Formats: sequence, structure tokens, C-alpha cells
Amino acid sequence: MLNVDLHSHSNVSDGVLSPAAVAKYARKAGVDVWGLTDHDEVGGIALGRAAAQEAGLGFVAGVEISITWANQTVHIVGLRIDESNPVLLAGLHATRSGRDARGREISAQLATAGYPGAYEGALKYVGNPDLMSRTHFARYLIECGAASNISEVFRKFLSEGKPGYVPHRWASLTEAVGWIRAAGGVAVVAHPGRYQFSPVAEGALFDEFKQLGGSAIEVVTGSHTPDQYPVYAELARRYGFLASRGTDFHAPGESRAEFALLPPLPSNLTPVWHDWF
Repeated sequence: MLNVDLHSHSNVSDGVLSPAAVAKYARKAGVDVWGLTDHDEVGGIALGRAAAQEAGLGFVAGVEISITWANQTVHIVGLRIDESNPVLLAGLHATRSGRDARGREISAQLATAGYPGAYEGALKYVGNPDLMSRTHFARYLIECGAASNISEVFRKFLSEGKPGYVPHRWASLTEAVGWIRAAGGVAVVAHPGRYQFSPVAEGALFDEFKQLGGSAIEVVTGSHTPDQYPVYAELARRYGFLASRGTDFHAPGESRAEFALLPPLPSNLTPVWHDWF
């Protein structure tokens, strides 16, 4: 059985390692096919593809697009995309454009909470100035001693209702799925168990996603707890979705699941990659 991981990040977005280093790290951990899915950015794909080829690793070009749906941020992964597609590139550029202003507002709120200089502090961790994210602020707050890990930072500072939370209106679901399909890609709902939707709202999201041409949901992911794997396996079957799998890797020791530790998909699902290789 192939070890396929279709969700990871490099320092082109909010990861720590370069695309080449992520490829090597994944290969060393036993991954056979690796997907690079940086946030709202495809600038690392050429480097990732070259490094994967050198390491004898199958490669899937991807992206993770931030959208706003029902006033919450949801992530849609695009797999097997043509990263040079002009429709996709224009959409991603528009999505990235509001990140700097949001980062400055986060910094202002954290200063009020007793942590001045957060914008400059977060910037030290940013590989791509167009893609400052909450994760970069989280790393700075850990450096300051405000928390001991990423999850604690988000819980105390960067989630809704906490100092440092600044809402942002991203692309729509229609736009994101349209960009992915224009680029020849397959649209996947990333880590659906992470969103705070009621069952009714989640069902509405899945219905709309399917109507727009979405194909899959992530079932086994580092952003799900093990007890959520069977829940989303059943939902994939119920809605007729293909199933995807990926660690949501950001950095060694920082992500919830390392490449070598993520379990396989349940055998009664159809993997999103079933006819790719």
C-alpha cells in the first residue's frame, strides 16, 4: 500500500522548512507520494517537484485556499493543479492581498494585551512576506513565553473572542472551487472536523461543495483526532466523496502528526488518488 500524504506546508507559506527540505523529510519518514499544499500560494511547487524527483518521491502539486463560509474560515485544498493557470494565480493573488493589513491589526491587539512588537516578531518567522499568518504570530508568542505550543497560543490569543483574533473575509467557496477546477485540479475540503459547525451547517457545506464540483474530503489528517477518522469516513461514504489523507505538516515536532505516524485511510473508502498512479 502506498503511503500517500497530500497536505503539507513549506516556508513559502507558514511552514518552517523549504520545499526541498519537506520533500526529504517526508521521504525519510517513508512517504511514497507527497503533496505540497501551501496556503494561497504556489511559489514552492517547482522546487518541491524537483526535490521529490531527486528523492524518488511521487509528487502532487497542490494549494490550500482560505475561504469564508457561514462567517467562518474554511480551507479548500486543490490537488493536481496546473500552478501556472492564470485564473488560479489571479485568485490566489487577490486572496493574499489582505494579509498584511490583518497582520498589523493582530499586532496592535497583542500590544494592548501586553505583547508589543508582535508584527516585527512574527516577521522573523515569515518566509514569504505576502503570507504572514496567525501561525507566524503563534511562533513569536511562544518565543516570548506567552505559551508553550501552537495549540495553546491559538486557544489563548488567536481564536475568536481572544486578544489577537482578527476576522478576515477570504474568497467564497464558489470562487475557490472554480479556481481549482480551472487549473485542472481536484477540490478537497481540508480537515472538516476542525470547524465549529453544527451537523446541519456541515451538511449544507458538503451539499454546496458537491454541487460546485468538489470531489473529496480529508478523512485521516493530522488536524483530526483519531476518534474523528471514522466519523468523516462515514460522511465521505454518505455524500459520495473520495477520501484524502495528509498530515497538515508544518514543522518537525510542531504538527499534530508526523509523516511516519499518520494511519492509513480506512479500507472501505475510495482514495482521491485511486486512479492517479
